[in-house]
Amino acid sequence: MPKLSVDVLKDLKKKNFVPLYLLHGDEPFYIDKIADFIETNALPVSEQSFNQFILFGKDITVPSLLSYAKRFPMMSDRQLILVKEAQAIQGIDQKEMQKLLEDYAKRPLDSTILVLAYKDTVKEHLNWVKAFDQHGVSMPSKKLYDNKIPDWVLGYCHENGTKISPKAVQMLVENVGSDLKRLASEIDKILINLRVDEEINAGIVEKYVGISKEYNVFEFQKSLTNRDIMKANQIINFFAKNPKDNPLPQIIILLYNYFSKVLLVHATQDKSEKNVAAILGINPFFAKDYMLAVRNYSMGKVAHILHEIKIADLRSKGIEGGAADEEAILKELTFSILH
Repeated sequence: MPKLSVDVLKDLKKKNFVPLYLLHGDEPFYIDKIADFIETNALPVSEQSFNQFILFGKDITVPSLLSYAKRFPMMSDRQLILVKEAQAIQGIDQKEMQKLLEDYAKRPLDSTILVLAYKDTVKEHLNWVKAFDQHGVSMPSKKLYDNKIPDWVLGYCHENGTKISPKAVQMLVENVGSDLKRLASEIDKILINLRVDEEINAGIVEKYVGISKEYNVFEFQKSLTNRDIMKANQIINFFAKNPKDNPLPQIIILLYNYFSKVLLVHATQDKSEKNVAAILGINPFFAKDYMLAVRNYSMGKVAHILHEIKIADLRSKGIEGGAADEEAILKELTFSILH
């Protein structure tokens, strides 16, 4: 049965290594995390030069990979064969090559740790994949839905013994995005500078992630929720002067996701904070923002806003409305939302 990354890592930290690892899926963060841990800890440093082989899929064939796996370690109890980008192994999609992998996986060498870091979705019905699962460890790593990212940030901070405020979570997610590797990197940067027992709050995120205290996507969304025309225009003028830090595609995605949720709240009969939070899959701390948006924007207006956001997205891609720069598109979109 496929194992969760947390369980795999727990076993590895106990030095419980097995002969086969198939790390697979479209979320590279956990694949890299497990592969890096095995690379660093499977063998003592003194044995790595002779018995550790880091290969790349595009550079090897299935037979050449198995020739590495079947060799015996030199003056050691075991060897490590780690294949990065294993989805690119030459011939891995061919039946006869898959049969070779299957045969090896059914009788792996106890002295070899073979790790395939397969950054794609595997077909779990294939016999070689089943063999890796039955005789080793198969760990799927699937991309998280956007509404699960805040919980992931909370969990990552908790794993590192740190608390984080709801607003700080939202600022990280909305300014960094859903790339787990980038999020982890930004959180790690904060942790290095954090005092013992200090909580990560909005001010700390602003300071160490390089987010402007007044002019960021979090404050932009807040200004639209409040229908604060002056503040919204100040922010988009700042964005226009700093386009690399505030890319239009990211802002459009943020607005579309936000107003889609506002529309969902409109269609919900029970608009209590608890129910709104449950329906949207958010921290109850943020439910009041959506309830305020519902009061400030009618259902018809929200539907119109979503249409305007789609038009802005098409214009930004040059598909509709002729040529227009990002500043003009954002200013026109903001005007249509607020008026």
